[in-house]
Amino acid sequence: MKEVKIESPAWSAAAVTTAVLLIFIISAKVGLVLWWKPKKIEKHFDRQGIKGPPYRFFIGNFKELVSLMLAASSHPMPNFSHNILPRVLSFYHHWKKIYGSTFLIWFGPIVRVAVSDPDMIREIFATNSQYYEKNEAHPLVKQLEGDGLLTLTGQKWALHRKIISPTFHVDNLKLLIPLVEESVVEMVEKWWSMAESVESSEVEIDVYDWFQTLTEDVITKTAFGSSYEDGKAIFKLQNQQMILASQAFQKVFIPGYRFLPTRTNINSWKLDKEIKKSLMKLIEGRKGNLEKKNWGMNEKRPKDLLGLMIQASLLNNNNNNNNNNNSSITVHDIVEECKSFFFAGKQTTSNLLTWTTVLLAMHPQWQIQARDEVINVCGPRALPSKHDVSNFKILSMILNESLRLYPPTVATIRRAKADVELAGRMIPRGTEFLIPIIAVHHDQTIWGNDASEFNPGRFSEGVSRAGNHPAGFIPFGLGVRTCIGQNLAILEAKLTMAIILQRFTFRLAPTYQHAPTVLMLLYPQYGAPIIFQKIPFI
Repeated sequence: MKEVKIESPAWSAAAVTTAVLLIFIISAKVGLVLWWKPKKIEKHFDRQGIKGPPYRFFIGNFKELVSLMLAASSHPMPNFSHNILPRVLSFYHHWKKIYGSTFLIWFGPIVRVAVSDPDMIREIFATNSQYYEKNEAHPLVKQLEGDGLLTLTGQKWALHRKIISPTFHVDNLKLLIPLVEESVVEMVEKWWSMAESVESSEVEIDVYDWFQTLTEDVITKTAFGSSYEDGKAIFKLQNQQMILASQAFQKVFIPGYRFLPTRTNINSWKLDKEIKKSLMKLIEGRKGNLEKKNWGMNEKRPKDLLGLMIQASLLNNNNNNNNNNNSSITVHDIVEECKSFFFAGKQTTSNLLTWTTVLLAMHPQWQIQARDEVINVCGPRALPSKHDVSNFKILSMILNESLRLYPPTVATIRRAKADVELAGRMIPRGTEFLIPIIAVHHDQTIWGNDASEFNPGRFSEGVSRAGNHPAGFIPFGLGVRTCIGQNLAILEAKLTMAIILQRFTFRLAPTYQHAPTVLMLLYPQYGAPIIFQKIPFI
């Protein structure tokens, strides 16, 4: 007869005890992370006078935040007011009225301190910036933005900025002017032909779409030294990525979730793979050309980002004595930096052009002043020269006021790298700070009672004297991490607006709905239809 073995009761008891113990440990850890620690942080800030909406287990304030944002964006603004803060950052506007200008917001179990005081902002960005760093972006956002200057930190960030900087030096930007103007002229000639085909010599154009295409073309030429066709596929893929990334902001971030094969993640992985493949093709083609030309070191042509990155890579690979990985530039680095500039370079400038055009359509008296200046400086049809650009004083004022009222990036985040004191309060390591740029730009204590009005005249004596605080105007950031591409964005905007003003008068289309909203950056929710009328040749 076969012997039957019976499991030892002692062993069964041990297994059950172990399982119970594991469950207890996991539950305790979950409770620690998702309840005890957040409540401890909440009490820490409460004792220092910083309050906010109460923390809710796991989701924090996410439900209320999304609800406020969706309600605000559900309908356009009833008038053409520039007081857009309640619509664009409705959660900040709502809670500031209850808790003051410095308060807590819980994004899941992650705490963020909303800070709009310019003294505190200057300390975070400039005075004591060594104690603060950029936070880790959402995985879908990081895929879109790329792991370049936008997200890098420390020595690698410093190396990349040093390599790329020559692209954005003033002398190099002047060499890029013909390339920018070529793209702008091609665009306005299409508008001119469209207007000629109708008796009224008027045409309705959604400038948001056209400026997206324009900036795509300019970026591929100025930053990558190639034609628009080479970059068009990449931009199309990034647009799809941006939609996925924006959807991620409406969900609580769960660590590890990015590794699950969800539909969104699978789509994101496919898009990222296709973008990298397209960029690798562009990089390899350019790399081959540079190797044939001795890396292009002696070319008398504008320096572009891609060329400089490849040159640094080739030089590093040929330096056998260099064993420091932190000073090397890999193909992966080049791909990620290209992704960053394809995204940031396009979105920032196209949004600036869109809102500037809308503002000039709303305020014809400033449109007339800007046009008169352009014609006085460079004539009714001549393309602006490098000397002309610096003489566009009124146009500069208008662009600055557009950036103040409608900054492309409405908010940014920093994180404390260590326990630090800020404005007399003790901030624990890991605390994140939400800096609502748009709220700072609309603050009456900085800009006066007309803070929500379009008044370019406030910049007549320059940026430093426009408001009453140096940290009150930060469309491109502040301190060492100020946007490296801001001079290129402003140059492109000046040239584009000058050429348009020479050739057209414009006004809002009857179909225009004023609805600024956020999809990663500030954009017009229902587009920006503008009616352009030809100015006859003189």
